[in-house]
Amino acid sequence: MEHLRGTHDLKQLPLWGPYTKKYIGISHIADSERGFRFDLSVFPGFYRRKVDVPNVMWESGYHPWEAAPDLSWYTHRHELEWKDQVYTDISYAELSANARLIRCEFVNRTQASQNVVLHYMASMHFPQVRGHGEQLRTVRPELPKERALWRDALDYDSLAFATHRPNDNLVYDGFIRGEERGQNLVGGSSLRFGQEAGDRVAYTITLAEPMKQAALLLRYRMKDGQRLRLQINGAFDASMELNGTDEPDECYVDVGTLPAGRHEVVFTTAESSSSTSDCAVSAELDGFILTERDLLGKVRFVHETTEAHPQRFPGPVPNSLLLKYEGIEAYYGLLWACDDYEVREFHCDELDRFMRHNVHHHVHSVFKGEGDGHFTNVYLRPIPLAPQSSKTLYGMVCCGTKDEVMGQILSYKPDAEQFETFFSSVKRKSKSKPFNPSGEPYRFSQQLMEATLATNVVYPVYTKQSYIRHNTPGRWWDSLYTWDSGFIGIGLAELDIERAVECLNAYVTEPGDPHAAFIHHGSMVPVQHYLFLELWNKTQSREFLDYYYPRLRQYYQFYAGKMGSSTTGIFSSHLLKTWDYFYNSGGWDDYPPQVEVHRSRLTAKAAPISNTCHAIRIAKILKMAAAAIGGLEEDIYEYDSDIGRFGKAVQAYAWDEESGYFGYVLHDEQGSPKGLLRHESGQNYNMGLDGAYPLIAGICTPEQEKRLVGYISDGERLWSPIGLSTVDQSAAYFKKDGYWNGAVWMPHQWIYWKMLLALGFSEPAHRIARTGLKLWQRETGETYNCYEHFIVQSGRGAGWHHFGGLSAPVLSWFASYYRPGTLTCGYDVWLKKTDFNYDNTELSADLSYFGEEGRDHTVLVCMKAGPLYRVSWNEQPVGFSTDGDGLLDIRLPGESSGRLTVTLV
Repeated sequence: MEHLRGTHDLKQLPLWGPYTKKYIGISHIADSERGFRFDLSVFPGFYRRKVDVPNVMWESGYHPWEAAPDLSWYTHRHELEWKDQVYTDISYAELSANARLIRCEFVNRTQASQNVVLHYMASMHFPQVRGHGEQLRTVRPELPKERALWRDALDYDSLAFATHRPNDNLVYDGFIRGEERGQNLVGGSSLRFGQEAGDRVAYTITLAEPMKQAALLLRYRMKDGQRLRLQINGAFDASMELNGTDEPDECYVDVGTLPAGRHEVVFTTAESSSSTSDCAVSAELDGFILTERDLLGKVRFVHETTEAHPQRFPGPVPNSLLLKYEGIEAYYGLLWACDDYEVREFHCDELDRFMRHNVHHHVHSVFKGEGDGHFTNVYLRPIPLAPQSSKTLYGMVCCGTKDEVMGQILSYKPDAEQFETFFSSVKRKSKSKPFNPSGEPYRFSQQLMEATLATNVVYPVYTKQSYIRHNTPGRWWDSLYTWDSGFIGIGLAELDIERAVECLNAYVTEPGDPHAAFIHHGSMVPVQHYLFLELWNKTQSREFLDYYYPRLRQYYQFYAGKMGSSTTGIFSSHLLKTWDYFYNSGGWDDYPPQVEVHRSRLTAKAAPISNTCHAIRIAKILKMAAAAIGGLEEDIYEYDSDIGRFGKAVQAYAWDEESGYFGYVLHDEQGSPKGLLRHESGQNYNMGLDGAYPLIAGICTPEQEKRLVGYISDGERLWSPIGLSTVDQSAAYFKKDGYWNGAVWMPHQWIYWKMLLALGFSEPAHRIARTGLKLWQRETGETYNCYEHFIVQSGRGAGWHHFGGLSAPVLSWFASYYRPGTLTCGYDVWLKKTDFNYDNTELSADLSYFGEEGRDHTVLVCMKAGPLYRVSWNEQPVGFSTDGDGLLDIRLPGESSGRLTVTLV
């Protein structure tokens, strides 16, 4: 686990991968410190007719098709004539650490001849200011060579705002407390400071030599018309007045003599004013310089180079080209196997409209549009395709020094036989995991999700003052997403354990991190704990356990309102709420009571049920982990206490006997509970998945459990022909056309599926999983798209089309039911040791059960299909059911621990 410490990057992945945020293809991390990315998009078209630029931000005619989880190779299908009449499968495969093979297979299934083309489109891309779509432009300080020191405003020792904020210890996106991103700043970040009198930030500086007549120069930016006075104390006393002009500015004060050694410099907000009243007064502090007074004139702030236009050099063989971008050490080399080509340039920021508009300008080689971007286009044309035929073209992209690039191109040349041998060899190294014959109908739909999940990685994403590769639910969401990424990890766990472990690592922080108890963006649903349990039960790695337990404990303590600046637990009822951190309580955007809370401005008074129930469940998960580590009795006592008080609160204040659901609990000004949130019809507003969440926590009475499990199976309530509806279909506020309200999503279905196994309800659990798999199979077969959600009314997919986030549970279900060597348990099982034999016809598993004593629970074991099996628990025969397809549905007694064995009859 050591390689994970101190990073949130996906270190296992190569520098080459599908990391683009522009046009799909192959990307290379050109400068990891500055977040620069080189893209080579490769895509087909019809000669002098049509080009579909494969924009990753909307449906544009391509589909993730196949991929190795480690991204050593992957394929996208580009459809020129739907469906699979004329298409190109474009694959990228590892030749070496610095080179990638490009394989383009053109297929014509029509009865007509076709003339197609292929575009290589190379470009350099830079970080953007998130939310603005603008290229991030940064500066660097140029200082006198001697007796000068720069201190970035974010490199403080302590920062204290006059009024404490809920996010003081959970800064969004893993930023440093007070950090903001912006243009024309050193490193692209500043410290937002001075909103209240008494705001205080302190720095420690060390001078190697004394300064005789020192001066402090502060770089800052404020809105025009604003004024801010800062008091400076520590090594010296002074005051400084900042005046806003909307542009970065500088202000200095004389310091006098400063001896060598360590000094403290403290800035405190004294007073502020504004000639306008459109927003509160504050400053963006960029940083400060300490130098001799007479050297201030030598201080400069110089813009960093972000030049997208490369120099071009001929390659060492025909059909090759070298590109050199200013400020990038590496050269990039292109090689292609087609003699009919032209090298062109597009000077523009976007190709979607501009390239299409110019498709008939055959005599031009330089096209100038809007923006500062640049694309080098190797245009291969025409490529004739006879009726019912195919043709494969090969190429390569590489990087390195000029000599290294030249040498790589000379080594490979456009040799079709050599390239095909390489490609076949790489593919053989990443064979798909076997599955039982009964899983064959779902295999293609699983392939599409595997490819989508594996390739949904973008670069750069900014967090913790660094640029990282990041698993995104879809490229539209060019950012961190906490709850989506938990499910991304659950899906990746079925493809590549290392990638799933890194996905989890991206969202936890070092114990004691003062800025972020965990990495938070979006809905605060602690899926990372559920992912942790999945990974433990798949690996039983003590190293994994020791690394993640303290990080997830810190996450839990903030989530449960027990740490730092957390405000989740401010109610005297002990019910939790997360409104201070995001508008969304459970990931369900238009969930009716959540919408009503915001519409009626009740966030200070309303407690959803899922927040508290998640706290109970993840406390139970951490309790199992603490027991496995040993010597953590105090932690276990804390979890037991929390589980008890949270459970009592839910039962005391949230149950609604009339509806049979738990409701949103309203509180008075003192934080005391005063009743449930109700719809204007008088119905409990929480008739939906949130209202049944105490099942997940395992805190229902037998009568409550009976009613809620009944709703899960009732076709007029939560069950629909395509799965669990997010909102009870009998509710007055149920909609047919909502985003979540009136739709089926996979994530909460996965959570409820695991719950049903934990409670021993096999039949409804199987119904959820198999309905989800069939739904996924049907939609992907129709469209080749991996959608976000499904409309109850029509059963069709909707939302983002290459979604690898909340839809990832389909991989978990497929593995549980059809992949031999898979053992699936409910929430209350901690696997201590699991051994399948080499051909998955025998199993020995030691497990501990932490659920309700005496309560039967279900485990699923997928063995090799065909043989007959016997099952024993602690050497005694135990009942199970099977359809003979390798899946064993085993009902185990609620005993504290034991050994499960499966052997051949």
